[in-house]
Amino acid sequence: MDNSRNVAEAKNNMSVMKASEEPPKTPAGPSTSVRMPVVLFFGTSLTAGYGLDPEQAFPSLIERKARADGLPIKAVNGGLSGETTAGAARRIDWVLRTPADLVVVEGGANDALRGLSPDAARANLEQVIATIRQKQPRAKIVLVQMEAPPNYGVTYTRSFRTIYADIARKENVPLLPFLLDGVAGISRLNQADGVHPNLAGERIVADNLWKALKPIVAQLDRGPKRG
Repeated sequence: MDNSRNVAEAKNNMSVMKASEEPPKTPAGPSTSVRMPVVLFFGTSLTAGYGLDPEQAFPSLIERKARADGLPIKAVNGGLSGETTAGAARRIDWVLRTPADLVVVEGGANDALRGLSPDAARANLEQVIATIRQKQPRAKIVLVQMEAPPNYGVTYTRSFRTIYADIARKENVPLLPFLLDGVAGISRLNQADGVHPNLAGERIVADNLWKALKPIVAQLDRGPKRG
């Protein structure tokens, strides 16, 4: 894995998301305006939108859905291709230089593809959450359920699946549904590699995630800020 290339990809994703979809200009008036919450999507190539244009990745699609539903957010894409949970635990410090109101943690897919230890993935994801709480104690955190492919056997698949509910319960964070629900294993919804969603699949991912995120986003601070 070319780590320098992947880190450059993550930086590019985040800069694109910051620069895109700027809120419309408003006429000059009082110096107080409504605050737009920042939602940081931290994850793997599935978050980065591997094989798609940045604006087609689900964080960008969710940003548009939120605006359409009257709950505008600023989505920041912190996805990095090929990253394991161990890499995520090391990288989260850098990503948290972006202040966020909500951090959506997607991790573990690459651990599962490599048959790595579920217990190690659990510890790494707990470390990610601990770092977020240390660096940005006011940020809300949600965890996305991931699943292991069946080729490692039922025992591994079950062990991997349960770490997410265990973490959510222990850390008292909401657990969102499986990221690729209704998409995984369906060839017409995935790219040629059979792993990463195509645009049709990505839209389903965005729909599913937004349904789960919407009530959480609705509770984020939108109080006035001073201009």
